[in-house]
Amino acid sequence: MQITIIKGASDDRIDACRANGTKVSTRFPKKGPVPHDAVHYFVESELRIANGFWGMVAAGHDPEEIAGLAKAAGHASAKRARVPDPTIVAIVQAERAVECFEADLWGGGGADNQSLRDLVAAGCAQSLVPPIAVSDAAIMRIRGALADLRDRWSRMKAGESMTLNWEVVV
Repeated sequence: MQITIIKGASDDRIDACRANGTKVSTRFPKKGPVPHDAVHYFVESELRIANGFWGMVAAGHDPEEIAGLAKAAGHASAKRARVPDPTIVAIVQAERAVECFEADLWGGGGADNQSLRDLVAAGCAQSLVPPIAVSDAAIMRIRGALADLRDRWSRMKAGESMTLNWEVVV
């Protein structure tokens, strides 16, 4: 699947063309120094999360419906503390890992690898899903990719885009 992330003035946009030729597009508000869904791309690719956000989009789901699917399947929050349906475990694990890597990026990447792993594990525990394995090598590759993304995104002007290629991971 080809993913194009377009930088906007007030919000950004994603256009995706799936392997079967179907297309989907969505807008999202700016949040932090880089697009949240781009962080998903790098985390899910590196950690080989085939059924996370991008895997669900590749499988035919609209990006805007994924949060609703997760909520309906029992995504845990303070108000809905229950074990989620197995169909969304990977989505929840990916979201917890993405949140931790975003916080690490926003904070300058100062956390040691074990502290970052502990944060991912704590986020997964809070959401009632098994922790996801994150090796030192994976942490370093994700941090490097996100630093490159931050630098590239900061130089881009509204209307410019970047293209990423999602391949099904196993």
